[in-house]
Amino acid sequence: MATMGRPLKPTMTTPTQLSQAAQSVMDAFGDASDGEYVEGVWVVNERTMLAAALRAAADQMSSHHSKSYLYSLADGLKLLAIAAELEEVPLYD
Repeated sequence: MATMGRPLKPTMTTPTQLSQAAQSVMDAFGDASDGEYVEGVWVVNERTMLAAALRAAADQMSSHHSKSYLYSLADGLKLLAIAAELEEVPLYD
């Protein structure tokens, strides 16, 4: 008896070595839920993946200790607000 499973996520590879910050963002994007079943059909939700990547980017920005730390923190908060907005939009009507 065949069962319908969730589609596999594509593997993300890069030809060059990424910085730790960039790799954290890629990992968050790849590890995020990419959708949900709606009435038995898998519906892709890229917004959840983008929100996870934005949260990771905000986390990387707020970890810098420099003269411009407050600017980085403010920009990080803007990214978090965008991530929250992306997650609030319904996937389907």
